[in-house]
Amino acid sequence: MKRIAFITLAIVLLALVLAGAGTAMYVAYALKPTEAADNEVRITVPPGMGSGQIAKLLEKNGLIRDAKVFRYYLIYKKEGGRFQAGEYVMKPGMELDEIIGKMNEGDTVRQEALRFTIPEGYTVLQIADRLEGRQGFDRQTFLDLTNSLQEFASVKWVGDIPDDPGLRHRLEGYLFPETYELKTDSTTKDMVLRMVTELDKKLAGLPADWPDKLKQTGLTFHQMMTVASLIEREVVDDEERAIVASVIYNRIKIGMKLQIDATVQYMLDKPKERLFEKDLLVDSPYNTYKIAGLPPGPIASPSLKSIQAALYPVETKFLFYVTKSDGTQKHTFAETYDQHLKNIADSKKR
Repeated sequence: MKRIAFITLAIVLLALVLAGAGTAMYVAYALKPTEAADNEVRITVPPGMGSGQIAKLLEKNGLIRDAKVFRYYLIYKKEGGRFQAGEYVMKPGMELDEIIGKMNEGDTVRQEALRFTIPEGYTVLQIADRLEGRQGFDRQTFLDLTNSLQEFASVKWVGDIPDDPGLRHRLEGYLFPETYELKTDSTTKDMVLRMVTELDKKLAGLPADWPDKLKQTGLTFHQMMTVASLIEREVVDDEERAIVASVIYNRIKIGMKLQIDATVQYMLDKPKERLFEKDLLVDSPYNTYKIAGLPPGPIASPSLKSIQAALYPVETKFLFYVTKSDGTQKHTFAETYDQHLKNIADSKKR
């Protein structure tokens, strides 16, 4: 009986050893790269897919030999938690660590994109001209969208735009000037939505106290954006932005008309190189030679620098400025009208 028990135990032990050896051999085999091939394999990992599902996807596409073994390998290597979603291009025969590294780095296929740049100070109509001919862009749809507050009312700041019939384009000033990259199948609405949401992202780059500064100006956000757009169209030199902001605020404070040529240019169907006296007499809520205070809305898309100048103006007593004739496009500032006339005369002499 003892002999039989010994033989039985020996057989069991041998079976376990053989099974263990077989398992070890299979694991070693499963950890080897699949047979190399030149054909590329594309796999798409959607957001939220776990490492176990990814392992099955890799096995299904012939990139690994066994999903379960690969999963245990990930646990052993403490990997799998940093895999990134996207479309990957791989080839059979890749080492497992190479596959892991590629997915950790998010080395995905770069999608073809729709790229366009909106320069600072562009108006809605100029932006429409800029996007004309782009894939997915329709000019009339664009203009309709920029005149509809309902379409983007849920977007921060856009929902606060007043429902003023005097606004020429309701989203004027809210299409942030930037270089954009969108999917190639983007629609006109996608483009507008991307531009209006960019504004809030850029505001995060301002000092944290900017909402308090806005309250101190006594203006609404929409009015502040209007001031920023005036600065954008009037100023080239960055150092002058906050000074021109002070001129605007000083005039508003004493009830003096702003008399800014850029607002007159905006109300014209076709801007002119030079304004005439008759242009300054046109009845329009944007004609700051006839109305007191600010026009009903922005006249262009202001840069972040102009927005910052509108929020953080320097303190001056200036009420006037004139462009220098030296080609620098800088200005000479004055506190009184007499000094302003002298500055104009001096400018003409040069």
